[in-house]
Amino acid sequence: MIKLAVNHFIFKVFPHPLVSGIVVLAWLMLQHSVSSGNLLLALFLGWLIPKLMQNFIVRTPDLNWLAAVKLFFVVLKDIILSNIRVAKLVLGPAHRLHPKWFRVPLDTQHEQVNTLLAMIITTTPGTVSAGIDQQRGDILVHSLDTVDEQAEIDEIKQRYEQPLIQIFHAMKKADREQ
Repeated sequence: MIKLAVNHFIFKVFPHPLVSGIVVLAWLMLQHSVSSGNLLLALFLGWLIPKLMQNFIVRTPDLNWLAAVKLFFVVLKDIILSNIRVAKLVLGPAHRLHPKWFRVPLDTQHEQVNTLLAMIITTTPGTVSAGIDQQRGDILVHSLDTVDEQAEIDEIKQRYEQPLIQIFHAMKKADREQ
């Protein structure tokens, strides 16, 4: 309840926090100074400009920013580790590769969640999403090296899909059917 009240207050004061942050950073970079006067003016402009422009700016979805930052670092770590793993696989003997196609069932019909999940799968070296089938409710994935298909599916769902559902406050299919 308190969290909701705080979020409401923040969005009332800063209708578009991301735009406010960009304005503040842009002002400080243009001034080449982080003096107290420039900082106060930047904060004022970061409040004023989005406030005046709020009717012209599309409303950003209500996101769980903490979960988004956590997911960013999980994906970044996975990309770095996957690059190393893929390099070892590609430079090693070909018989060690176990390429496989499989389908990852989706827990939600939320378009942004499913699109970002497909994007994360594709940007992680060694996997690529070939398509989202909203009718079937799954993503077709190709993996360069998969021994246990179910373990790979579970990892994708646990590491990426569940945090995305939290970030967007998306409703799961099971919750929707009740």
